[in-house]
Amino acid sequence: MSERYTIGLDYGTNSVRALVVNTANGQEVATAVWKYQHGTDGVMLSHDPNLARQHPADYVRGAAITLKQVVQIARKKVRGFKPEQVIGLGVDTTGSTPLPVDAQGRPLAFDPRFANHPAAMAWLWKDHTSIAEAAEITELARRRRPKYLAKCGGVYSSEWFFSKILHCRRTAPKVFAAAHSWVECADWVPAMLTGSEAPDRLQIGICAAGHKAMFNAAWGGYPDAGFLAQLDPQLGLLRSRLPKRAGTIAQAAGRLTAAWAQRTGLPAGLPVAVGALDAHLGAVGSGIAPGALVKIIGTSTCDMMVVPGGKPLADVPGLCGIVSGSILPGYHGLEAGQSAVGDIFNWFVNYLQPGGRQSGGHEALTAAAARLRPGESGLLALDWNNGNRTVLVDQRLTGLLLGQTLYTTPAEIYRALIEATAFGALTIINRLEAYGVKVRHIINCGGIAEKNPVVMQIYADVTGRPMRVSRSAQTCALGAAIAGAVVAGAYPNCEAAQRAMTGLKPGGFKPGRTAHAIYRELYTHYKKLHDVFGTKNWKGNLYDVMKGLLAIRGRVRK
Repeated sequence: MSERYTIGLDYGTNSVRALVVNTANGQEVATAVWKYQHGTDGVMLSHDPNLARQHPADYVRGAAITLKQVVQIARKKVRGFKPEQVIGLGVDTTGSTPLPVDAQGRPLAFDPRFANHPAAMAWLWKDHTSIAEAAEITELARRRRPKYLAKCGGVYSSEWFFSKILHCRRTAPKVFAAAHSWVECADWVPAMLTGSEAPDRLQIGICAAGHKAMFNAAWGGYPDAGFLAQLDPQLGLLRSRLPKRAGTIAQAAGRLTAAWAQRTGLPAGLPVAVGALDAHLGAVGSGIAPGALVKIIGTSTCDMMVVPGGKPLADVPGLCGIVSGSILPGYHGLEAGQSAVGDIFNWFVNYLQPGGRQSGGHEALTAAAARLRPGESGLLALDWNNGNRTVLVDQRLTGLLLGQTLYTTPAEIYRALIEATAFGALTIINRLEAYGVKVRHIINCGGIAEKNPVVMQIYADVTGRPMRVSRSAQTCALGAAIAGAVVAGAYPNCEAAQRAMTGLKPGGFKPGRTAHAIYRELYTHYKKLHDVFGTKNWKGNLYDVMKGLLAIRGRVRK
């Protein structure tokens, strides 16, 4: 019997990736990557540091180029490979990344009137221009619809769907008026490939809708028109033009059109799975299951867990949503995360450039940081350089470095920044467990997990938990390929596909007893700073923080 394959199409912040996977064993046989051409590294920026947009033309061209290339690469690498052996396709994208579309589902950026208008582009996940609108949505929901907030952690974010749309209404009314509707990138790409962009044919996914737009079957889908109209009457009218139902990744959004088959060399009629967000499919590609926390570590992090659908589950304040079916069908999907991790390390290396451009960058600083012991530097940092996603959900927060002296070195600062992100990760774990969601083991994936064992060891030491790393370096694309395998009928469900197609690297990182004890002490000081600057209700005295850091430093250096 000939082998069967699926393709995962993975849209990241800077590029798109296509991955061909053997459905029998998860072997990744071919990869193609294309960098977006618009903007800076694929992101359209401005004088406003909160603005981040993308041109949807890059989504179209990226799919055409990578799908065609990956088929050609597979033909060269796998003897006897034929495009007809590809039986399904899945898609993941960043999110919330909504884009305004016309009555045919065509992005407004393709309309000559709006070809260069930033508001007509896709509003990238890290666009924070709608901070004021997010606060307004949060306040109205607290007064009128508290149930909406209960399922998204208690605070609506500026990174999410409705805050961005409301900001467009306020700041670019012509674009808003021209838009028939708004569609998440995760939903638009599968629609593009299957010719189902038109509003009456569009199949959206519960993943983006539930986590980013307060969609819930219990109250009829999206927030009701009356609630949205209180924010703006035009937003209330938009509600009727949004889809009424949302599907899971185990459902097909449609089938590959003849036109796309011709452009890519893939068979027409190929089933394309309902789209989902990259981190959620990264969790699927990492083998997520109850009790496992999956950390997708990159420029930012997303922390994912699943809880069986029939198990009682409390609403967890500060999470980015608890959504039925958003990761695995039949399970509640829980999302948390940190707004910056790798971006913090890049800021220090690329913006501050300690030691100059020829200093060796991340590798040299990582090697020097590895020679330091926990607490040796006397430094403590907050990991909020791009705001706080979980558990405070406040994008106005900023970073902090405490304890530096005239002898503080770049390596000490670099390690303190790593430790800060680890403390932020521990804060998320503690919040989950406080509400009955036990974290029994941690699976890591993403570039940092793959390439930086120093970070992984520090995370193990800080959290007191072993760290495992996913076998795949391309878990988001692999998760999308798994969705493609399920909709193609290769497996009856996602769990069966995961068992066959995912795995972990051998070994791992175990927490050191001495290091963990020191980090437990340091974390008490981190938690004080976290609560002082991140909450309104902290009361106390910070006199002991600097002195405490010095005391720890003194003991360690002895």
